[in-house]
Amino acid sequence: MDKKNINVILATDCGSTTTKAILIENIENEYRLTFRGEAPTTVEAPFEDVTRGVLNSIIELEELSGRKILNQEKIITPSNDGHGVDVYISTSSAGGGLQMMVSGVVKNMTGESAQRAALGAGAIVMDILASNDKRLYHQKVKRIRELRPDMVLLSGGVDGGTISHVVELAEIIKTANPKPRLGMDYKLPIIYAGNKEAQDNIKETLDDSTDLIMVPNIRPTLEKENLKPSRDKIHDLFMEHVMAQAPGYNKLMKWTDHPIMPTPGAVGEMIKKIAEVENISVVGVDIGGATTDVFSVFDGEFNRTVSANLGMSYSICNVLSEAGVSNVSRWVPFEIDSANLTNRIANKMIRPTTIPQTLEDLKIEQALAREALRLSFIQHKEFAVSLKGIQQERTISDTFDQKMSGETIVDMLKLNLIVGSGGVLSHAPRRSQAMRMIIDSFLPIGFTEIAVDSIFMMPQLGVLSTFHESAAVEVFHKDCLIKLGSCVAPIGKFNVDKVLFNYIINVHDTIYEGEVKYGEIKLLDIPVGTYDCKIELDKNVDLGFGKGQTFEGSINGGEVGIVFDGRGREISFNNDNSDRINQIKKWSAATNEYNEE
Repeated sequence: MDKKNINVILATDCGSTTTKAILIENIENEYRLTFRGEAPTTVEAPFEDVTRGVLNSIIELEELSGRKILNQEKIITPSNDGHGVDVYISTSSAGGGLQMMVSGVVKNMTGESAQRAALGAGAIVMDILASNDKRLYHQKVKRIRELRPDMVLLSGGVDGGTISHVVELAEIIKTANPKPRLGMDYKLPIIYAGNKEAQDNIKETLDDSTDLIMVPNIRPTLEKENLKPSRDKIHDLFMEHVMAQAPGYNKLMKWTDHPIMPTPGAVGEMIKKIAEVENISVVGVDIGGATTDVFSVFDGEFNRTVSANLGMSYSICNVLSEAGVSNVSRWVPFEIDSANLTNRIANKMIRPTTIPQTLEDLKIEQALAREALRLSFIQHKEFAVSLKGIQQERTISDTFDQKMSGETIVDMLKLNLIVGSGGVLSHAPRRSQAMRMIIDSFLPIGFTEIAVDSIFMMPQLGVLSTFHESAAVEVFHKDCLIKLGSCVAPIGKFNVDKVLFNYIINVHDTIYEGEVKYGEIKLLDIPVGTYDCKIELDKNVDLGFGKGQTFEGSINGGEVGIVFDGRGREISFNNDNSDRINQIKKWSAATNEYNEE
């Protein structure tokens, strides 16, 4: 369809519990979100038909907008005289989303390349099978049978390299003969993306027992990754096999004007699009009840990770276990013993859909969120690395400082924007709480904008961006993104009570000026907009331009404002408990987190 004829867009996201529908309209030559509806997802019993939830969410849209969209169970297209829509698109993570196993000969080389390909396509990676993962043959077979993945990505060996190891992995898969999670009457899809010289051997091993698809090698040489063909094929198979088996999806696929995308994959598309269009480095995070997804784009390179056991409801006890009681309690601004803290968190896991009823409960939940986000970001940085197993290109100047590859590409000094989403961030009672959680967890350096997704519409916008980029970007900035403000955080050698920098900001002829000392955090209530700013640094302090270098340029305000963070990038907590509590309360009061303080 010609973009000129697209004026009304209907988009749904079929989540594991809720189906969200949004209406985007072209109003006076600008695309805007106009209405939003939601309904329970109906992929499970008693309905076992995802389209019921979709129709219910659209009916709510009709009631709110006054626009007739449905003719019985048929979407009216094109739009005409206040009725119908021009395009219908959808994403889905219902039924657990896309669940995959990946394999590679060497776990931290081809195995990680396969993992990056699967994660980038929006999959949850259930396990990595590798020749060197130290599990015995029968243990690997048992593991595959237990997991019942939706599909398997098989890789291994550079082109022209070893054949025997990747064939052995294929034999393990054949022996396991795993049954797909959804549907029993079709062959398990296997994507082979390994050494091209081994293709005939792989066909001989797997052709009869699986639905085998060949794509170009994800690691044709040690120095190169080629992930796109695998990602594209994963998406195609997700539609053809996985979605086709899920209750009601065959019907839904006939309704949509563009292919349905896995929800995380669509969010990734939106993050990539923003980074590309604005030529910036972006980190996005979606913290859910069971998992936390982290997305990043640095120097045009996209990465996604799924922390499958770090969430705020179903897996909240895992957060406590992974972080440790001491790391969670350090953020709690009142006296609480470890047993009481553990019991409160366990109650949340038992009743995962409940929300905090008291201010104390809210503070505990936000303390946990800080640790879930922190741990997820650590995992992301460990995964988002340059290719392992090779030496990088070098010049004469760094000949004597040559490092092996495998270093993280996440460079916080290059980071321009952090976008947070998920209930604990998007629906925090105060925007300042969301901003503080993001700053405390990600510890941005230099100048970084902080934002949240207002109602989690990034998945729908991600699909939209694949065929109407300008509409997606426009709605993202005007209706999806809530700009909280900027964080200014120096690094360097700090001394107690030392003045780190002085600042002057001109806001519509009102001058904000002052100083920031080591250990303090300060909030300036400066609204959305771009303003002239001058920062004079101590000689041992750096904002990314060199130690002691004065900054003169622009800075962005937001709904919260501008946060100057002088706590250092390993935040130091007082050892004495009462002193620590006073320290936390002081930071909260300075950033207007809670109305009691």
